[in-house]
Amino acid sequence: MAKLGKRYEAALKLVDKNKSYDLEEAVSVIKKTASAKFDETIELHVKLGVDGRHADQQVRGAVVLPHGTGKTKRVLVVAKGEKALEAEKAGADFVGADDMIKKIQTENWFEFDVIVATPDMMGLVGRLGRVLGPKGLMPNPKSGTVTFDVEKAVNEIKAGKVEYRLDKTNIIHCSVGKASFDEEKLSDNIKIVMDAIVKARPVAAKGTYLRNVTLTSTMGPGLKLISTKF
Repeated sequence: MAKLGKRYEAALKLVDKNKSYDLEEAVSVIKKTASAKFDETIELHVKLGVDGRHADQQVRGAVVLPHGTGKTKRVLVVAKGEKALEAEKAGADFVGADDMIKKIQTENWFEFDVIVATPDMMGLVGRLGRVLGPKGLMPNPKSGTVTFDVEKAVNEIKAGKVEYRLDKTNIIHCSVGKASFDEEKLSDNIKIVMDAIVKARPVAAKGTYLRNVTLTSTMGPGLKLISTKF
């Protein structure tokens, strides 16, 4: 822990807590703070001026990052017949229906990152709502994970599709790449996510929408971005 503390303190010296950075400078600094022995994930945290307790102020969606996330996601597809075959051909890691639901229920099996389900299977998947919901794994039409176009869904997820949604404190947390990415690729990914969040502004949202935009690495301190630039 002492080594971690020293590394964090060194990273902290690179960040001006009283400053709001433009995107290019923020990406440059955040890469310097990511000094762990593994390839740290770069994360975007966006505090919104909405109240997610109200349905008309929910913000949720998904975008395909132009340069991916730096991580290959394991995809489970819940489908039958031709759609199951389509999922297998598209490169889904796991494909099934009742058998997969039973495996999750009885074995507490979660060796996947995303679930895609065809609409006719949602009655089956819905039985796992209490388990999948808290883990953020429940398929949703808004994120493109409830669809008959299984091939497209799997391809997009494998290419670097990320979902964004409000947590209970009205903050969106989203991975935008790895510390090993060059600055231009990280900036491109961040712009795509921020553009999607801005466009998703609910009509019912009043006042300042982007309250706080922070960029962090897995083990490093956060730095604040100039939210008015998005």
